[in-house]
Amino acid sequence: MFEAVVMLCAGLDGAPCRAALLPGYEAADLTRCEAALSASPPDLSAFGVPSAPLCQPGGEGLETVEIAEGVFVHAGLIEEPDPDNRGDVSNLGFVIGAESVAVIDSGSARWIGEATWRAIRARTDKPVSHVILTHMHPDHVFGAPVFAEAGAEVVGHARLSRALADRQANYLDSLNRLIGVGPMLGTRMPTVTMPVDSGITLDLGGRVLTVTTWPLAHSPTDLTVYDATTGTLFAGDLLFHDHAPALDGSVLGWQAALTALRGLPAARVVPGHGAASLPWPKGAEALEHYLETLLADTRAAIAAGTRLGDAVQTIAAGEAPHWHLFDAYNPRNATVAFTELEWE
Repeated sequence: MFEAVVMLCAGLDGAPCRAALLPGYEAADLTRCEAALSASPPDLSAFGVPSAPLCQPGGEGLETVEIAEGVFVHAGLIEEPDPDNRGDVSNLGFVIGAESVAVIDSGSARWIGEATWRAIRARTDKPVSHVILTHMHPDHVFGAPVFAEAGAEVVGHARLSRALADRQANYLDSLNRLIGVGPMLGTRMPTVTMPVDSGITLDLGGRVLTVTTWPLAHSPTDLTVYDATTGTLFAGDLLFHDHAPALDGSVLGWQAALTALRGLPAARVVPGHGAASLPWPKGAEALEHYLETLLADTRAAIAAGTRLGDAVQTIAAGEAPHWHLFDAYNPRNATVAFTELEWE
């Protein structure tokens, strides 16, 4: 299999370069790939001034596991983004219907979207009709433009566009620093083309996905995706497993969302971080216990008159043995919870 790429470089000679996939030009041989490029030249304006596109043997696809019929998940590493993992630190997946494919979340960088595209193409030639972003955090959104270039709608919470616009410079600067300029080449902010106010259904052909938005919870922009055909719930970061939870919204809202999600007749859930799949609702129990502890300890600290700076050292400290990266996330969670509950 051959694919079309464009070479992107960070600067002058000696700067990092990367071959970026141009989706939709895959062909069984070089001649057909080149003919497709000639017949329909790609728009390269978003890449600045890259080299001319060319065809080369196909690259590596993202490793995925089929957790239910037609439902595939890639489990990211439980790590902070760094040059070794190139930002592959969150879960994503795709669902194949009779007519099209939907992608759920897309990783920290364009290269992850490209590798996901290859993983899809290894299993089906059906078009990717939608890429659904479960929330605003950068480790879930930056691969989406790959699918948009191939004609997919970018689906997100009605508040997602504004949230990304307000944060895009900080997100990109941070990822370039943490991951490195080379792996980030070609990465840009996605444009939401299908904003969701409360909920919608997406028909992939005999397979309907229910997309539901949530009030302030893990973040201000959370949504979930439910595949009734297999009973699979994509929870985004409304569910963490092993990876320490990250609170960027409301602890009370997060608890309310999890309670409501328990009403779904789901058989399994895909968390935003951790295992590719967990049984539902049992898979939520560890997070529910953490949030209960966070809430109780925060209220106790406030009632005792403890200063915020001191309280964050002890709130939910007993949960530390149960979560990776606990020290990186719990102090912020305690700060957000304290601020929310201080005047309740």
